[in-house]
Amino acid sequence: MPEITIKEAQDKVDQWIKTYGKRYFNELTNMTILTEEVGELARIMARTYGEQSFKESDKNRDLGDEMADILWVLLCLANQTGINLTEAFEKNLEKKTNRDNTRHINNTKL
Repeated sequence: MPEITIKEAQDKVDQWIKTYGKRYFNELTNMTILTEEVGELARIMARTYGEQSFKESDKNRDLGDEMADILWVLLCLANQTGINLTEAFEKNLEKKTNRDNTRHINNTKL
């Protein structure tokens, strides 16, 4: 499968919602779903890389699928609030570069 751009991902989500969904959940519902999905990722991370052991119900969880669930809801939120995530990401990267271009390199803790 060829890689897709962020814009293409936003478009695919929008088309899926229009084809298979009745409508987008409202923004507050999607924000809550996003929080829930991040919690599911945190649970797997804590058990895979942290000190907690897996429960039987956690053993077949897929880390990539959980990350994709988060991306899906984030793309929904961007679409319904009119955010072009490509532009937002590029602007954010520039902000981080200008602000932190020597911060980490000069951090003796790293």
